[in-house]
Amino acid sequence: MNAIFSLIVVIILMLLALLATQGAGLRCLFGVIIPYAAILTFLAGFVLRVIKWARSPVPFRITTTCGQQKSLPWIKHNELENPSNGFSTFLRMLLEILFFRSLFRNIKVELKEGPKLTYGSSKWLWLGGLVFHWSFLIIFIRHFRFFSEPIPWCITTLEKLDSFFQVGLPIIYATDVLLLGALTYLVLRRLLDSRLRYISLNADYFPLFLILAIGCTGAWMRYISKVDIVNIKQLSLGLFSFHPVVPEGLSFLFYIHLFLVSVLIAYIPFSKLIHMGGVFLSPTRNLANNNRMKRHINPWNPNVKMHTYEEYEDEFREVMREAGMPLDKE
Repeated sequence: MNAIFSLIVVIILMLLALLATQGAGLRCLFGVIIPYAAILTFLAGFVLRVIKWARSPVPFRITTTCGQQKSLPWIKHNELENPSNGFSTFLRMLLEILFFRSLFRNIKVELKEGPKLTYGSSKWLWLGGLVFHWSFLIIFIRHFRFFSEPIPWCITTLEKLDSFFQVGLPIIYATDVLLLGALTYLVLRRLLDSRLRYISLNADYFPLFLILAIGCTGAWMRYISKVDIVNIKQLSLGLFSFHPVVPEGLSFLFYIHLFLVSVLIAYIPFSKLIHMGGVFLSPTRNLANNNRMKRHINPWNPNVKMHTYEEYEDEFREVMREAGMPLDKE
């Protein structure tokens, strides 16, 4: 039901953009006002979430580790799995952010006949997540060609690398295929695995269906319907320069695509997708594990007046004597 509900919501959003732009003529609303509102919502929400995380007290080093901590000189230390300084922590964060190193070590647990509990390597989730995130990032960077004139050489080079395996015309970008393939795998994984389906919520399905709809509408515009790129770039340049102009003749698919992207941008600060910023502020990842080398005192500890046992006994001596409790001093 969660998957069906999320899919219906995405379909309703698409129909809303279609009816509003083609039936009611609200092209300015969906082409200018909603994108600006989505970006402002994203920036405000993102900044507030980061400030909230940054203000959260971290009294102790709670680094997540799975390797030998630095101790005696003759014990081999695992720098990446258990960093003891800032540079090693930076390297571990870099591998985590760029290559999902902790997800690569994901272990699949299954209960088989016997009963027998088995553990095995599970790399498909790591591969699907890695392909999806990298493809999404490259596609996001490629879209900057719509916001600049002339197009920077780095964007042009990236497009050439992305389309090196040319198959027919128009040129098929590898990341387009990989993105849709990875999203399909991530959706089917949640739908076909009964245990994963049981714990999946709307917040898990909705972003997948939303991004899948964005990818499908974008691929349809590029490879099938052939929208007017000149008008799209005119609108994009106007939005970027804060002099928006809504050209005539833009396809309804473009408005649907732009509206879904705006929904995604505004949805990020209030969803699990905010992990794109939260990973940098995670105390389990961004702290060095030097508890054995340095004493950490909690700066948030209040000054508490000590109450020794002698003072306690002096205060309650008569009550303790009546109750038959032993006393240090009579």
